[in-house]
Amino acid sequence: MTTTVAATVEAAVSALRQGEIVWARTALPARRRLLDQIHANTARYSREWVETAAAIKQLPLDSPLLGEEWVSGPYSLLTGAAALAESLLALEEGRSPVDGYPIHAAPGGRTAVDVFPHGLFDWLLLNGFHAEVWSGPGVDAETVRARAGLGQRTPNQTGGVGVVLGAGNIFSIAPLDVLYQLYADNRVVALKLNPITDPLLPVLEKIFAPMIELGFVRLLTGGPEVGTALVHHAGVDAVHMTGSALTHDAIVFGTGEEGARNKAAGTPTLTKPITSELGGVSPTIVVPGRWSNADLRFQAEHLATQRLHNNGYNCVAAQVAVISADWPQKDRFLAELRAALERAPQRPDYYPGSAARVDDARRSYPDAERIGARTLITGLVPDRNEAALRTEYFAPVLGVLELRGDPAEFLAQAVRVCNDEFEGTLGVNIIADPATIDRLGEHFDRAVADLRYGTVAINAWTGLGYLTARASWGAFPGHTLADIQSGIGVVHNGLLIAEPERTVVRGPFRPAPRSLLRGEFALSPKPPWFVTNRTGATTLRRLTDFAKRPGVAALPGIFASALRG
Repeated sequence: MTTTVAATVEAAVSALRQGEIVWARTALPARRRLLDQIHANTARYSREWVETAAAIKQLPLDSPLLGEEWVSGPYSLLTGAAALAESLLALEEGRSPVDGYPIHAAPGGRTAVDVFPHGLFDWLLLNGFHAEVWSGPGVDAETVRARAGLGQRTPNQTGGVGVVLGAGNIFSIAPLDVLYQLYADNRVVALKLNPITDPLLPVLEKIFAPMIELGFVRLLTGGPEVGTALVHHAGVDAVHMTGSALTHDAIVFGTGEEGARNKAAGTPTLTKPITSELGGVSPTIVVPGRWSNADLRFQAEHLATQRLHNNGYNCVAAQVAVISADWPQKDRFLAELRAALERAPQRPDYYPGSAARVDDARRSYPDAERIGARTLITGLVPDRNEAALRTEYFAPVLGVLELRGDPAEFLAQAVRVCNDEFEGTLGVNIIADPATIDRLGEHFDRAVADLRYGTVAINAWTGLGYLTARASWGAFPGHTLADIQSGIGVVHNGLLIAEPERTVVRGPFRPAPRSLLRGEFALSPKPPWFVTNRTGATTLRRLTDFAKRPGVAALPGIFASALRG
């Protein structure tokens, strides 16, 4: 470690140690006003944020893909700050943050809190979409209500200094993780940016200026030596990271042969608490049914979006589609999937190592199809040695695994395979038409409950769970440092629910107006986050503008753009 790095890290931690004293004395109303300032600054600098993101990802400013940067950038921070501010207001007034939200029983003795839609605007903007947060088994509604608020229930009992090792793919991850450390864990934060995102430093400094001035936040750049110095600094009490399991293990156990020995012996070199969000191999279960040609095309585009959003550089990007070998429409669906992969806009491979990971997939599967810059692997089978089920490619690579059986048998087998043979537990998607869901009845409900994933999305993409500020986001609970999978702990969770088990997201199987014609009451057209949506950039920019200052006047423009998509 160089003298410069040591001095930089020491200065940051020392300032935060002083800032923690001030944070402990900062009452809830002042903490809420800081969130309001973060919201206002995010609104003010949102265009600079998106233009910087476009430069990093090598996207022209007129690209239809720029909607991804609006919604997964400033929009997510705007809604996250607003949700936390609402929770603090509830605590100020002596209420629980979950008061006013429908709470009901969920399978297996769990309790569910309906977190979306929340209010008329949610209902109008994403009509037909729904999200709920489930507790673990045996937790009743009163316990959920009493424990919601986490660190803000005792604001003067602070948690020391935390370090956030930021992500380099989705640019709201790091700032949202900072807010979670501050408000859920009640500790001040040093954010070490991923080098990919260093150009965003000036924007983030403007957004977090009020907290930087008070000593609650410090932003640092640099290489691995800066991160290493931070996490091992004696003045740092906890660490949160986003990245790969390999990076996690290097931080916790060390590198090389010594690191491997430490992991095998269960002796971490980093002994302070560490939470993490690490991705994995996310599946999409396609339940067989009788679909129209329009259904086949729409859901093929849906699956392509789950893989190709951000060019596949998402911790929850769908990597393997699990489909029925006995489905009469299987071949037609796969034909539509190939067409959707080809139709989706091409984009640069901006994320380091992408080409090498694609090459690795193609070496493992020499018969894989090349669809432009995308790779489609068919013929996968349940097998613990199947590379595509165990390796997160983090690139535009999609696999197809086939299972046999009628819909009920297929779904039960798919749940078992996804639970037991896929690496990671961050998110799983299920695509099934309403008639099939009705026929499956309790078999379908059991499948949802049995899936051991932090977010389960039904006829929606788990990415929507990320975008829902009041939903929890993270791996399914139960992982250990030695078998980390998709990580430990959650983030986002704007209602500050204690120890949530999962988020369950539901969406319409068909977009409007076909949904209405087929008896599915949902008014949402083709989602603006689809990679094939022609007006996604405009719609999601307008949605971000709405999040800056919600109001009825903004709705017609959003609806008009969404309908044109």
